[in-house]
Amino acid sequence: MEKRDYYEVLGVARDADGTVLKSAYRKLAMQYHPDRNPGDAEAENRFKEISEAYDTLKDGQKRAAYDRFGHAAFENGGFGGARGGGPGDFASAMSDIFDEFFGMAGGRRGGRDRGADLRYNLEISLEEAFAGKTVEIEVPTSITCETCTGSGAKPGSSPTICRMCGGSGRVRASQGFFTLERTCTACQGRGQVISDPCPDCQGAGRKTVNRTLSVNIPAGIEDGTRIRLGGEGEAGLRGGPSGDLYIFLSIRPHAFFQRDGADLYCRVPVSMTTAALGGQFEVPTLSGETMRVKVPEGTQTGKQFRLKGKGMPVMRSQQFGDAYIQVTVETPTNLTRRQRELLAEFEQESSGETHPESSGFFSRVKDFLDTLGK
Repeated sequence: MEKRDYYEVLGVARDADGTVLKSAYRKLAMQYHPDRNPGDAEAENRFKEISEAYDTLKDGQKRAAYDRFGHAAFENGGFGGARGGGPGDFASAMSDIFDEFFGMAGGRRGGRDRGADLRYNLEISLEEAFAGKTVEIEVPTSITCETCTGSGAKPGSSPTICRMCGGSGRVRASQGFFTLERTCTACQGRGQVISDPCPDCQGAGRKTVNRTLSVNIPAGIEDGTRIRLGGEGEAGLRGGPSGDLYIFLSIRPHAFFQRDGADLYCRVPVSMTTAALGGQFEVPTLSGETMRVKVPEGTQTGKQFRLKGKGMPVMRSQQFGDAYIQVTVETPTNLTRRQRELLAEFEQESSGETHPESSGFFSRVKDFLDTLGK
């Protein structure tokens, strides 16, 4: 099946900037995300197509190659259908694509390898999500070696320029009008060689330790939120920039509250007599106060009572959601003989007026059966 144009997939113009691309991607990704379309294979394929398009167009080098050669830019041996350009353009684009495939992008030149991003899973209670808090986490990560200050070389010595690549980290090979670049095997693309490595980090320029970090959890945060701590990931090699730390938040199920956005829902069982005669009960809220709910006479199962402003706070605002209390009428069980007698007397005294819903239903059933008989 032929791939669609990436700009068409995202629904943007070919001159769209990064902000427009990101906005279009987020909108489509939310619409077709597999979690929102369980079991929908078409939506899953659409989501993969959207992600692939955005992953290519958000990257300057990939986008330039795609604009020049289309999908062929990312297929093995595939530049035969390139749009315009001479041999020089062809070789340059080929080099860019090899950079993307084999990790030889410009970020590795000059001996500065960025550290890896880290993930930390954090679980909190619904009460903590309501109030917000600052939590301390311990993360095993790599930090810059203090002995060599990240250079990887033994104190008193320093790295030397790689003779094979002259410090560029890349070597070129020409064949006809093709010019391909690859990572220098002598220095692994860093442009420098360490002949006398640091004894504490063995030349890596970093060490693994456990770090304690403080994370601010804002009030009203939702399950699945991702928090980014820039520069708190793994330290880069040989003094390179650190990666980022991503904290994925999950909220434990609550004993009786269920959450939907900023609203809370709670099911409360009431006795048959309370539902019939009326009454009241008390329910707690996440703010710590207790609210009294009045049950009117004749309340049926499923009746909801709204407690305005007693739900979750809306993150980074002064607004609050609502709490909804749903009544479930409980049928009595394990009756004594006297209780059975009383209920039997009540049933004898009952009529269609005391049970209008069931009386109306069975009346409609009788009419339906009579119609079938005729």
